Amino acid sequence: MSKALSRLVVCLVAVCSVVAAQSPPQAAVRRVIVRAGRLLDVKSGQMLTNQAILIEGGKIISVGPASQAKVAPNTITIDLTNATVLPGLIDAHTHLTLDLGSTGYTGLGISPPREALIGARNARVTLEAGFTTVRNVGARGYSDIALRDAINAGDVPGPRIVASGPPLGITGGHCDNNLLPYEYHAQGDGVADGIENVRHKVREVIKYGADVIKICATGGVMSKGDDPNASQFTLEEMKAIVAEAHRLGRKVAAHAHGAEGVRWASDAGVDSVEHGHLMDDAAIAALKKNGTYLVPTLYLIDWHRENAARSNVPEFSRRKMQMVSDAAQGNVKKAIAAGVKIGLGTDAAVYPHGLNAHELGVYVRLGMTPLQAIQTATVNDADLLGWTDKIGTLESGKFADIIAVDGDPLKDVTTLEQVKFVMKGSEVVKNQYTR
Repeated sequence: MSKALSRLVVCLVAVCSVVAAQSPPQAAVRRVIVRAGRLLDVKSGQMLTNQAILIEGGKIISVGPASQAKVAPNTITIDLTNATVLPGLIDAHTHLTLDLGSTGYTGLGISPPREALIGARNARVTLEAGFTTVRNVGARGYSDIALRDAINAGDVPGPRIVASGPPLGITGGHCDNNLLPYEYHAQGDGVADGIENVRHKVREVIKYGADVIKICATGGVMSKGDDPNASQFTLEEMKAIVAEAHRLGRKVAAHAHGAEGVRWASDAGVDSVEHGHLMDDAAIAALKKNGTYLVPTLYLIDWHRENAARSNVPEFSRRKMQMVSDAAQGNVKKAIAAGVKIGLGTDAAVYPHGLNAHELGVYVRLGMTPLQAIQTATVNDADLLGWTDKIGTLESGKFADIIAVDGDPLKDVTTLEQVKFVMKGSEVVKNQYTR
């Protein structure tokens, strides 16, 4: 080796040594042990006692008897020995960037940036209610994408979000802007008509960050000038949407009230039908045959009946809401009895955020056991979202998303309306057991 080369090597070694010495030390991996007096295995329904959940780096390392737990030094201990512990709940139908003040003509004065900030508030409320993951199905101006990214960056607290961005719909349909007269030329962000245009729109919303595709297969309740019973996208248009979305690795959720729209959406291959309130026996049979999830969103009916004076729903929506409400719970009860796959979704925003767990009690009232209702918000929704390897149960390798309540939710599912402890990815969001 030449002297010049030797000197270069020595210099490089010296520089590397200085850089290494100046590099900040790596942050210590956060280790946590949660000691659970009772732990519900949501898959089997077994209530385990005196369990320990070992967590490292935001994920569960192991779950087992507390007496056998091997705890590493500097492990943080969380005492939930007087509580019942479950996996964080999942809501497959939220609108975090909206609230009751967004309905009707009032919503025209709210910009997408303002909606993103409204979403930051609602995200915190939803997380503190025990819902550590949500699927947000419909937001103007990609405000839910911005919210998702802010939460992922640690800028604001909130649940994990599977976001759709603007929902796809036909001109003049439920997902269009039908409130302004012709001279404004107003149109919803996701409006597309015809097979080529719907394919392009799927690609467009994915380009701007959509995790899931939301479509409007029938008219709706909160929109002006359309009929919840009437189908909107054609069967061929929906097949094109589903094929394009699935090819690009995205699932499809279809808003559908009317029977024909439910049937067409299911036959087109959507992954879930949202609402289904006006479906008939043939539509229920299609859901069952095709293995399509139904996300019923039923508690909103109870809430509006009990809070009509402060619901802020426009008159054109009140009439449609009454018509839909009269049939919804009976039809969903038939679907449950027929063995249709059910995922929990709430439509939170049509009623106040944070009341999401009230949906569980409605499912029990319609024939589910408390365990089956809990499974809609855990294992079922995890499957619907395609996140079974990440959430839905307390198992090794999954996110440390954990909630705790008093009492036994297998005896009284309404205990989940009063969540006292929330952890997301090993970070404690709420803990009323330390007071």
